[in-house]
Amino acid sequence: MSSPFAGKDIQCEEGWYMEDLIRLGISSCLLGNKVRYDGHHRHDRFLADTWGQFVRFVPVCPEVECGLPIPRESLRLAGDPDNPRLVTALSGEDCTERMKKWAATRLQVLEKEELDGFIFKSGSPSSGMEKIKVYNGDGKPSRRGVGIFARAFMGHFPRLPVEDDERLHDPQLRENFIGRVFVHKRWRSLLATTKKRGCLVDFHTSHKLLLFSHSEKDYREMGRLVARAKDLPIDTLFARYEEMLTATLKKTCTVKQHTNVLTHVFGYFKDSLLLSEKQEVLEVLEQYHHGLIPLLVPVTLLNFFAKKFKQEYLVNQHYLDPPPLQLKLLNHP
Repeated sequence: MSSPFAGKDIQCEEGWYMEDLIRLGISSCLLGNKVRYDGHHRHDRFLADTWGQFVRFVPVCPEVECGLPIPRESLRLAGDPDNPRLVTALSGEDCTERMKKWAATRLQVLEKEELDGFIFKSGSPSSGMEKIKVYNGDGKPSRRGVGIFARAFMGHFPRLPVEDDERLHDPQLRENFIGRVFVHKRWRSLLATTKKRGCLVDFHTSHKLLLFSHSEKDYREMGRLVARAKDLPIDTLFARYEEMLTATLKKTCTVKQHTNVLTHVFGYFKDSLLLSEKQEVLEVLEQYHHGLIPLLVPVTLLNFFAKKFKQEYLVNQHYLDPPPLQLKLLNHP
C-alpha cells in the first residue's frame, strides 16, 4: 500500500526534496506485544490497526530491553519526583542505573531511525511522559513523575513530537500531535538536503496558514525571521526557525483561530463565487464557528473552491490538505 503520509515532492529554487514515510516510536505493548510485567499487553486498536496502515512503528519496551524478564515484579517510581528512583514494588530492588545505562545506548540507536514522533504508554514508571505516581517515604504517591526512559528520551530529542496513548483519546490533542508529526516529517525531509534559504522560504510559505491557526503572533514573528534570511548565517537561521516552529505548533488551535484562518482563505476567491456559493460558504463558516459542524467541512469546501479557481497559493497550503480520512481527524465540532 502506498502511504498517503508520503506527501508530495516539494520544489524550491535550489532543487527538490521528497517526503518519506512517517516513522513513529511507540511503547511496544500498545501494538499488542505481550511485554508487560504480567505478560499481557495494552493493545490500542486505533493506533496499531488504523494508524499502522500509514506509518512505520518502531516499538520500544524499556523494561524488557534493559533485561528484565516476563513476567516480572512490577516497578514504580520512588523518592524525589524531579529525580526519582525506579524500584520493584515489593522487594524494593533499585533498577534505576540499569535503566539509565540501557536508555543512553538505546537513544543513540533511535537517532538512526529518523523518528517523526513517539507515543508513550501512560502511567508507566519507565515510559510515562507525565503525571506518573512517585512514592515518598510514607507511601503516599504524588503525580509529578516522569518515566525514566521517557524523561531521557524527551531530553535527548527535545523537538520531537511526543504524546501518550491516553492523551491521544482527546480529539484536539490527537490532531495537534499528528499535525506536529506531519510538519516534523516535512522539516526532516528539508534538512536531509543541503540547507538553502530558498527552500526554507518555500517551506514557510506552504505552512503559513497552519502556523497562523496555532498563533498569529508567532506566525508573524516567524515571517519576520524568514524575511531576514539573507542577513543570518545559514545554520543560525535554520536553528532559530526550527525552535520557533516547534514552540508554535505545540500551541493548541482554537475555534476562533480556525475561523480567522478560514475567513482569510474565503477572501481569496469570494468575489469569484456565485451568490448562492458565497451564501453556502458563509453558512458553513458560521456553523463551524458555533460548534455545529466539524472543521473538516469548511476545510474541504474551501479546498474545493481553491482548486476550482486555481488559487495556487492556497492549493499549496498544508492547512487545506488534511490527513487521510481513516485517521478521523478534524471530525469534532
